[in-house]
Amino acid sequence: MKRSSGILMAISSLPSPYGIGTLGQAAYDFADFLQAAGQRYWQMLPLGPTSYGDSPYQSFSAYAGNPYFIDPELLIADGLLTKSECSRCKWGGDARHEATQQAVEAFKAATGIDVQCTYSAWSGWEDKMSQYFASDSAFDVNQINWNWLYSFTNADGSSKFYDLNQVADIIDLSQFDEKALAQCTIDGKLLAIPVAMTGRIFYWNKTTFEKAGLATPITLEELMAAGPIFAEKLGEDYYPLALGAYDKMILMVYYLESVYGKDWVADGQLNYTTEEIAKGLEFIQTLEDNHVIPSAETLTGDGADSLDKNPKWMEGKYAGIFEWDSSASKFEKSLSEGQEFIVGNYFADMGEYHGGFTKVSLAFAIANTAADKQAAAQLIEFLLNSDEGAKLMNSQRGIPLSKKANVLCAQEGLLNAKVAEANAKVLDWCSNKLDPKFESSALKNSDGVYYDAMDGLSYKDYSIEEAAEVLYEGITEVLAK
Repeated sequence: MKRSSGILMAISSLPSPYGIGTLGQAAYDFADFLQAAGQRYWQMLPLGPTSYGDSPYQSFSAYAGNPYFIDPELLIADGLLTKSECSRCKWGGDARHEATQQAVEAFKAATGIDVQCTYSAWSGWEDKMSQYFASDSAFDVNQINWNWLYSFTNADGSSKFYDLNQVADIIDLSQFDEKALAQCTIDGKLLAIPVAMTGRIFYWNKTTFEKAGLATPITLEELMAAGPIFAEKLGEDYYPLALGAYDKMILMVYYLESVYGKDWVADGQLNYTTEEIAKGLEFIQTLEDNHVIPSAETLTGDGADSLDKNPKWMEGKYAGIFEWDSSASKFEKSLSEGQEFIVGNYFADMGEYHGGFTKVSLAFAIANTAADKQAAAQLIEFLLNSDEGAKLMNSQRGIPLSKKANVLCAQEGLLNAKVAEANAKVLDWCSNKLDPKFESSALKNSDGVYYDAMDGLSYKDYSIEEAAEVLYEGITEVLAK
């Protein structure tokens, strides 16, 4: 029997400017490549539409094809789409990835230490890390959300992450704010190095507001008034602000902290009654009732997994967002040509106090299982504190918290102007503390308490009072663990 060989590769792995490989020209080119290489087989995995979990082996249909594999270029050739329509389908930028890869390559050249990088979507990353830790295959250096430190630390104080105080001779800890380091410290162990501090702020599409004959809002009253004007002058699918379920939750907390002047959680206990939470939910519902924000049903119908990928944001139909200051460049770049993106302000008429919180945006941690912890520490020091690393990383993960990197990037003009403006406003305004369990997966994931309450309210499955009870009971349960 004649022996032959081939390759296993999913169609989704083919190169494409549209976020996923397709059955277009790249597929034909790859088949030609296999033939030229003397290969006989191409196992491409099932081609049906994936269901929950996105596994090719878990399909909604045994007969249908995956619509993601349809190549837009072929539809353009058939006259079914235009080039301009397809050019608006941007799938996020590679700026952070590219900056990180360049910095890693510079580190390798400077030290001779080999580094292999793995990149993944932020969504679901915590769960993937859990799997890696369970199988003793965790990466040496990990980018994490600061609150994950608590997820991977046991009640007895043992952690999956290494105490970075042990490598303080390598990482210059004096470059970082003590309060930020404290957010990454548990039981005296420094389990991660904070990259930047962040908070939420409004961003506006000035172009769309001008189309509606309005200035971008500087008060809550102006925002409320804009909703009906958008619907009347621009159409029912135009909104001054777009909020997902988690965005609604954060804005509600900012609103309540502005009204009552107290932290959302204090001493490990929810610091608000169901009646106070109901007041916050009433505020969110008023935004929807006044055509300020789209309903959960409308957002679901848009078919985008994040607002920066939503065509209505790209086209200017959604004219505002409430996002992290470090996300400014991502949202600005996703807008179609001709849209003017500006940083907004906090609404002084939201309440008597400066509500809102700041937190460590991202952090770098070393796994306890790392084979060479000193080399891992060298990498973190290079990325965050060295001149070369700071210049390459610049503000891709927010305004650098490292004093040295911050000064250097400012002098070199490397800080994204919008991110810097937003960060300055956040740090100047926000005055409340954030409990680490606020971002617990049981609360913020798509099947968590926040989504249950906010989507349930929007779909009219819950009254305001019922949604308040869902939030109170769900949050209390998580805090008690």
